[in-house]
Amino acid sequence: MLSLKPIRALRRGAIALAAAGCAVAAQPAAAQGQAATPLFTTGELARACGPAAEDANALAARSVCYAVMVAVGQTHAIYTSGRQAPRPVFCLPDPSPSLEQVSARFVSWAAANPQHAGTRAAEGVLRFAAATYPCPQPAAARRR
Repeated sequence: MLSLKPIRALRRGAIALAAAGCAVAAQPAAAQGQAATPLFTTGELARACGPAAEDANALAARSVCYAVMVAVGQTHAIYTSGRQAPRPVFCLPDPSPSLEQVSARFVSWAAANPQHAGTRAAEGVLRFAAATYPCPQPAAARRR
């Protein structure tokens, strides 16, 4: 049987890491009296997911894209699994699309939704996934 202790530890660690990252990211801007800007934005992720073919760094950029997509997807799965977990933000179809397909759709989504270009990359991925891979609505409870 799977113990929930490692999952709880991962959740606590992820929350602590996210809080630390937010604190570090906010320090330079706070010192200058400006609003904090995300370190890696949705727009930057879209550029990493869709580099030009002649770009010498295309392979490295695409690797970053895939790593972010997988990390956000797996973290989402951890937080939305279990009996008392919140409803998932998105639901991948079965069979799941390839990383190439997902990243190409993300690039198209980001181009169509420039208002999200300045948000954190993880938020952009979740917004994209929710719009592209919506979850089926739960069946309404029967009335007696």
